[in-house]
Amino acid sequence: MDIFSVFTLCGGLAFFLFGMNTMSKSLEKMAGGKLERTLKRMTSNPMKSLLLGAGITIAIQSSSAMTVMLVGLVNSGVMELGQTIGVIMGSNIGTTLTAWILALSGIESENVWVNLLKPENFSPVIALVGILMIMTSKKQKRRDIGRILMGFSILMYGMELMKAAVSPLADSPEFASILTAFQNPLLGVLVGAVFTGVIQSSAASVGILQALAMTGSISYGMAIPIIMGQNIGTCVTAILSSIGVSRNAKRVAAVHISFNIIGTVICLVLFYGAGSFLPFTFMNDPANAMSVALCHTIFNVLTTAMLLPFSKQLEKLACVLVKTETKSEQFAFLDPLLLRTPGAAINECITMVGKMSEVAHKNFLLSIEQLETYSTEREAVILENEDKLDTYEDRLGDYLVQISRHGLSGDNSRQVSRMLHCIGDFERIGDHALNIQESAQELHDKQLMFSDSAKQELEVLTQALSGILDRAFDAFAANDPEAAARVEPLEETIDRLIEEIRLRHIERLQSGVCTIQLGFILNDLLTNFERASDHCSNIAVCVIETNRRDIDAHVYLHNIKQDSNFVQDLQVDMNRYTLPNP
Repeated sequence: MDIFSVFTLCGGLAFFLFGMNTMSKSLEKMAGGKLERTLKRMTSNPMKSLLLGAGITIAIQSSSAMTVMLVGLVNSGVMELGQTIGVIMGSNIGTTLTAWILALSGIESENVWVNLLKPENFSPVIALVGILMIMTSKKQKRRDIGRILMGFSILMYGMELMKAAVSPLADSPEFASILTAFQNPLLGVLVGAVFTGVIQSSAASVGILQALAMTGSISYGMAIPIIMGQNIGTCVTAILSSIGVSRNAKRVAAVHISFNIIGTVICLVLFYGAGSFLPFTFMNDPANAMSVALCHTIFNVLTTAMLLPFSKQLEKLACVLVKTETKSEQFAFLDPLLLRTPGAAINECITMVGKMSEVAHKNFLLSIEQLETYSTEREAVILENEDKLDTYEDRLGDYLVQISRHGLSGDNSRQVSRMLHCIGDFERIGDHALNIQESAQELHDKQLMFSDSAKQELEVLTQALSGILDRAFDAFAANDPEAAARVEPLEETIDRLIEEIRLRHIERLQSGVCTIQLGFILNDLLTNFERASDHCSNIAVCVIETNRRDIDAHVYLHNIKQDSNFVQDLQVDMNRYTLPNP
């Protein structure tokens, strides 16, 4: 084996890791926020968590991505530490599938159909299909499937390069002498852990071991402790992802490390303890790719079976290991770790934008109440909520921009666009609520009072505003274009109400019923009411645009205004919100 073989080995490892990363990212992208929603819904007991962890890891082909997602979800407060333990154990089992796929390379047969099972034989066809889907398909979902196929093909090509690079080692006496050192189980565990920790991929580490096994130079006695060590080395990703997160999120990494170390120690003691009484004659036999995959699976299934009943004890151990208090951050839910799984990050943003809309809705209604009965306690709540809305807009805006830089599916991209548009409207509605609060405070401080006619008119208008807020925010929460279309009739009704109140105010000024000072305050109120109504209309338009991609929202609104249902809704709103006779 010369220097060029080393280059080929490094290149093969690079292709393997790139293919694995491409395939994993594309699978995560297709899954969107479904992974996170499923995790939150199905972690009620350890067995469900176990099966779910195995299933998701098989789906996204990355136990590291699974662990990072769990750290992010616990850091954001979405999941509890106890819910993650079964998922972590399941991910260790799910990651063994890659080894079984790689093991197919070792199949030897004269039969054409059996040879077709070998990845190096069918992966070129998969690569061709994948690149055609990427280049010719107009649908994002099909392009993502194409990237998954390409990622798998590149992964298998990397495996073949590594296998070819290490094949000369079979006849190398120097390599054989080095391997004798691995007869020491502790050294084998250490090498497996360190190497896997460096490349941060247990799948790649197992793949290299399988490639070496195909040379016939690796015995079972060497392979088994290395496999055990590889499971410890894969914890490096969890450790790195836990830097700078909350205490509970650090405990997720502690659980992962504890589970793998305890499992390895127990298996080492049991296996080599039994070997001292019952000699395992197969230990000196050469292992092949299939037997490496089998040992990898048996080890992970066995450790999980042993430790799953002790999930509570693992949780307590993690709490003992990680005691440091961390300051809770107000917006820890926007965890940068979740950016590695954009679908989960988007799902978190949807939840937080929903909370932002609730704060904006509540604040506007509180400001209206200030006009009726002024309260300093209510004023404090309004000011606090306004600060929250500003923070929501800044943090959510930055976070959504970061998400948009990642490759997103069509649906996820539209969700990000909808949220970016609407958080500005929510914040502006909060600003108008603050302006109304200031007008109410001026009325209170100066002991001014509107005439009975003006009060009655404002009462009708504020009822209409409460109605349009309900419609707009409900349509946004449900992402319902039909409900959003019902915002526009009420917005037109509010515009007419405001115009009529302004005309009536001029009449009262002329007759001396109202003063100039009250007129300025009323005009400010009407302006803020009108603009808040416009922002509700903007929210509705945004919901329509993200759901009716085949037509411009304003064209859509123009069309529905010709519809009898729109005319009927407009008439109903006009009848419901009618100003009293002057």
